[in-house]
Amino acid sequence: MGTLLYGASRTSIRVDDRTLAHLQVVITTKLRRNEGFLLQWDRGVDSGSGRGAFWVHPSSDLIYDFDGGREPSLDPGELDRMMSEASGRHGLRILADERALV
Repeated sequence: MGTLLYGASRTSIRVDDRTLAHLQVVITTKLRRNEGFLLQWDRGVDSGSGRGAFWVHPSSDLIYDFDGGREPSLDPGELDRMMSEASGRHGLRILADERALV
């Protein structure tokens, strides 16, 4: 499990390393194009349920912290899905099965 840390407050989202690698590619691509987008995730029951979201923009403070030592393989179809979703009006949502329930 890796962690995406956002902003000065270091808001953290725990996701598996493979999902985090896909997020890194999608976020980097969007930011290179100067395109902001909404990133959403579901919170687990042990964190009070609900969901969280933040606006990712070119001046975002992001840290990708991978637990594993090897770079995961990327799925082009999954990258396309995530890019399309990030460009949509609801933004990119991290699915429950892609993250640890924290």
